[in-house]
Amino acid sequence: MTAPGIRDGQDADDLDVEEALALVKDGNSSARPAGDRGPVPAPTASHGEGRRAGDGGAHGEGHGGRHGQGPGAGAGGRHGEDPGAGAGGRHGEGHGGGHGTRSSHAGDSRHRATPWTDARTIAGRAARSLAARRTPVSVTLGDALGLVLAAPLNALTDLPSFDTSAMDGWAVAGPGPWDIREEGVLAGQAEPAPLADGEAARIATGARIPVDTTAVLRSEHGRTDENGRLHPTREVQHGQDIRPRGQECRSGDQLLPTGAVVTPAVLGLAAAAGYDTLAVVPRPRVEVLVLGDELLTEGRPHDGLIRDALGPMLPPWLRALGAEVVALRRLGDDAKALHQALTTSTADLIVTTGGTAAGPVDHVHPTLRRIGAELLVDGVQVRPGHPMLLARLKDDQHLVGLPGNPLAAVSGLLTLAEPVLRTLAARPAPESYTLPLRDAAHGHPHDTRLIPVVLRGDHAVPLHYNGPAMLRGIAAADALAVVPPGGTRAGQEAELLDLPWAAAGIAVCFT
Repeated sequence: MTAPGIRDGQDADDLDVEEALALVKDGNSSARPAGDRGPVPAPTASHGEGRRAGDGGAHGEGHGGRHGQGPGAGAGGRHGEDPGAGAGGRHGEGHGGGHGTRSSHAGDSRHRATPWTDARTIAGRAARSLAARRTPVSVTLGDALGLVLAAPLNALTDLPSFDTSAMDGWAVAGPGPWDIREEGVLAGQAEPAPLADGEAARIATGARIPVDTTAVLRSEHGRTDENGRLHPTREVQHGQDIRPRGQECRSGDQLLPTGAVVTPAVLGLAAAAGYDTLAVVPRPRVEVLVLGDELLTEGRPHDGLIRDALGPMLPPWLRALGAEVVALRRLGDDAKALHQALTTSTADLIVTTGGTAAGPVDHVHPTLRRIGAELLVDGVQVRPGHPMLLARLKDDQHLVGLPGNPLAAVSGLLTLAEPVLRTLAARPAPESYTLPLRDAAHGHPHDTRLIPVVLRGDHAVPLHYNGPAMLRGIAAADALAVVPPGGTRAGQEAELLDLPWAAAGIAVCFT
């Protein structure tokens, strides 16, 4: 059932991208258990993924049909994201040839797609045993940003390692007035001569405090008389503006525990504590395989050929999720090339684009069966992106098969790839949060739906252009709203998934 007040199609009150950008400027899982190893089952007719994108898409989802976004099937087998099919009907996310996900009332013929939340859980657990066996590496501070500490960060020295001046001014000994010593004390100098009682010396911030110094008198709190003697203009407290040795930590103190993410501030702390290198969990190594003979790498679409949007988008997105992208390879629709790529790759995770259905040039499922892979997730109850899959190729290697449509591929990244990468990198799971939606969000009758939103104050605003083949919405978005079956009313809370570059603490992974 559709949420009250929502029409069958795009919400009339959704923001367009221009307004979104202005806002930004303004401020029961059916998957087999992981231990149930065996050959991959033959795909059913409920996968709808081809690669002839419709409006604005680089990759389509359907069996060779041309697919855009709409409320139902159009003439000539054109199918959009079908929000209106009733119980027992088929729901296409661009499904030419009738390869849609049947409703929950379709009985035994319904494809055993995994509920969205279960799919994320399975993906997070899939690489757990592998993550526990990964060997820490030692990297320089310059290469550690965004990684996770594999050992506690213990201080190698006292901080500060000697008494230092917290301000520019004078180091003074005893009560004033004071005779000013000719030689001043600068930061980086060797240990200065002790001060005698009644003596002062000019001192810079960070400079080593002379022995027998009582306090540091700030420059603005002192004046000199006609005889050159220094007088305080306010009361001087013993020890004022002196940072004593070990004030922040003592040598051997634990500064950060194992598992802490290395941020720029952590790099500064590590350097101050005496580190040149850090023991960290290595980045997961990812290889991206772009499938499809119809893809262009430059120029405008022409003669039935379309631009590849996923090749430019996936590597930086994966890096933002903490991965090291070791290769991006364009294989076309070549079963032999795909087989060779899967059997020779040494990456921790292989990400494929398109080819996850059962069409004549969809080679992912047949190749996985051929190599004896274990299929952990075969379809997810989410729109866009439900033809996504997760497979274990070897004990130390997984594959995420993304749908060919761009926004559907984004859905697959955040549903399956992100939990796998997070587990391999030993990163903590992001805390979930909710915000009310400013406008009603249309929902699928039976599946979860992910919709780009822009954050505005204490509300999230759904965006236009949220069809599976579209990128205009996600390009302006701050997050994806998780819309449950049936939709979300205006003002109703919705779970949000931050995009990597919008989430604090994750953007550091772009390095």
